[in-house]
Amino acid sequence: MRVLIVEDEPNLRQQLMSTLEGAGYAVDSASDGEEGHFLGSTENYDAIILDLGLPEVDGLTVLDRWRKEGKATPVLVLTARDSWSDKVAGLDAGADDYVAKPFQTEELIARLRALIRRASGNASAELTAGDIRLDTRSGKVTRAGEPIKLTAQEYKLLSYLLHHKGKVVSRTELIEHIYDQDFDRDSNTIEVFVTRIRKKLGADTITTIRGLGYSLEDPDGTPVAAES
Repeated sequence: MRVLIVEDEPNLRQQLMSTLEGAGYAVDSASDGEEGHFLGSTENYDAIILDLGLPEVDGLTVLDRWRKEGKATPVLVLTARDSWSDKVAGLDAGADDYVAKPFQTEELIARLRALIRRASGNASAELTAGDIRLDTRSGKVTRAGEPIKLTAQEYKLLSYLLHHKGKVVSRTELIEHIYDQDFDRDSNTIEVFVTRIRKKLGADTITTIRGLGYSLEDPDGTPVAAES
């Protein structure tokens, strides 16, 4: 999953980036509203963490612009403001949830996971396909009850396919959602990770749809095309 953090306070921004990267997310960041709006408009993210009190352009204006542009990316608003009216304004502007500063990072990550799950139509914290289980809370993966060790990139790829189970996901979409902006994106590595996952979870785990991409589905499922 790929996340954008728009936060002007350097220490908090770095703390959030380190925490989310440690939790397996690909993370980009912006320190003001102009840069944040640009990244959110031109890059594909699974969720955005947006501070309201930003320089250049405030968070509410940035959020309003995204929604008017048709961007439906889930947005979690951060605010140091205590007024309930500011929280209402954020939600009315198109935010999906909010966290008031100061906050516990565990709560923020839990809310972020929930936003991403709901956006992809998954209600449970445990993602499944047949006997494959991925617990988004612990990061543990099992098949038929047996624990499976995955590298960070293998986990990101498997997680994205499970979030979009039953849909065909293009190689370009995978690259856009499992790597951050600064990563040297080589499309050939996707095939390498798919091959590794098949070796660990079974050759039938991920289906290659020639000319379109990859699909992970329940047994006897029929994949459908997905939008990036």
